[in-house]
Amino acid sequence: MTPIAVADRALNGSASDELSALLQRMHAASRRDQSPSKARRVDRLRRLEQLIARHADDFAVAIAADFGTRSAVEIRITETLVLQAGLRHAIGHLGKWMRSRRVGTAPAYWPGRSMIMRQPLGVVGIISPWNYPLQLALGPLIGVLAAGNRAMLKPSELTPRFAAQLHTAIAASFAPDEVCVVTGDAATAKAFAALPFDHLLFTGSTAVGREVAKAAAMNLTPVTLELGGKSPAIIDQSCDLKRTAERLSWGKLINAGQTCIAPDYVLAPRGDIPRVVAALRDGMRALYPRFVGNPDYTSIVNERHAERLRELVADARARGARVIDVESGDQRASSVRQMAPVLLLDVDDSMRVMREEIFGPVLPIVPYDSLDAAIDYVNQRDRPLALYWFGSNRAARARVLNGTIAGGVSINETLLHIAQENLPFGGIGPAGQGHYHGEFGFRQFSKEKPVFIQSRFAGTGLIRPPYGASINRLLDWLSRWM
Repeated sequence: MTPIAVADRALNGSASDELSALLQRMHAASRRDQSPSKARRVDRLRRLEQLIARHADDFAVAIAADFGTRSAVEIRITETLVLQAGLRHAIGHLGKWMRSRRVGTAPAYWPGRSMIMRQPLGVVGIISPWNYPLQLALGPLIGVLAAGNRAMLKPSELTPRFAAQLHTAIAASFAPDEVCVVTGDAATAKAFAALPFDHLLFTGSTAVGREVAKAAAMNLTPVTLELGGKSPAIIDQSCDLKRTAERLSWGKLINAGQTCIAPDYVLAPRGDIPRVVAALRDGMRALYPRFVGNPDYTSIVNERHAERLRELVADARARGARVIDVESGDQRASSVRQMAPVLLLDVDDSMRVMREEIFGPVLPIVPYDSLDAAIDYVNQRDRPLALYWFGSNRAARARVLNGTIAGGVSINETLLHIAQENLPFGGIGPAGQGHYHGEFGFRQFSKEKPVFIQSRFAGTGLIRPPYGASINRLLDWLSRWM
């Protein structure tokens, strides 16, 4: 048997039944081996590590073809190396993660003992997006396999060449009841989300995440949702503006802004706005001396997404925003969808660009008059997936960290909190729920089973019927120890 592929055709009843049958076989295999040994888990992680090394170049070619233009170096930095680091971390720490953990027992129940066992959930479904198709398909898989589970993957239909490569690579490295790939269109993804997994992880937009959560709820399937939103970058007056602009430009323009944790808008002191604009233009041009025709600069994934970005800019301009093109006008159009960056000033909440996640190289700049006003601006909106602060004033930094809630934070940097295996990654509210990476992923895809071990010398028989006259005195004594 090979993994199911239903690409390029509508999902029919037969294909839906095939998905269900595939999951049933995986459930059966999982129940035959409910607690895989460390050696078996390491073997699966090693095979995943070898798969990535063996197919890295093919994956990069497929991803670049799906996008139109995407640098092989950028793919290696943002996808391959991240996965390799995650695998090394998991393999090195797996023994510690797997160990049962003794926890305290209430004195009234001594000499009984309490412990927590970490066990696999079973079969985990992973629905991954198109923007980082390799990292966001196999990144969650690391935690899934480390925890002893099996997995079904559904990559995005918007990167079909990569999906086909992943399908082939997984089928060559894993038994179909260990890990498999399901390819197909949005109808396939909808049917996939409705399957009775033991856990379902979805990475994508908030709107689609709501539909995935609804489908999973019908089976009471627990979900991890890695969504998005409008992640702010706050520039403090104490920052090194040149360095800040360089790091903001990198975080915004890598993958042409098609990153769930990309800075979505900048909050800057009102009097510094002209300097901030000049520094950002210089920072962006230093990274990409030209945008159109630059092999280092990523294309927008398809024409529909490119048109959406053009509409966001047009709507902002029509409503009074000042549009600042980072590249000269005669280079802004591109047949390969390489969209030059655009800065927006004088924006307000009537504009779509301030209400929707941008997911592209468009960067609004919002002035603030005090740090409290900047914090209030962030807090009046949905809690972001990421937040960035730039400055050297420790008191101001503490006020921002304590005064806001976000999925993750980088200080004087962008994006790189996601690369730390000892930090959890995940959102809150409309930005998502649950988290993974490192031990947090292992725990997300494990059942932490509580176990109480009674002692032969236990005195709990004293509080069982029939109750004698002294029971209340005994309960009074126990209440002081529980």
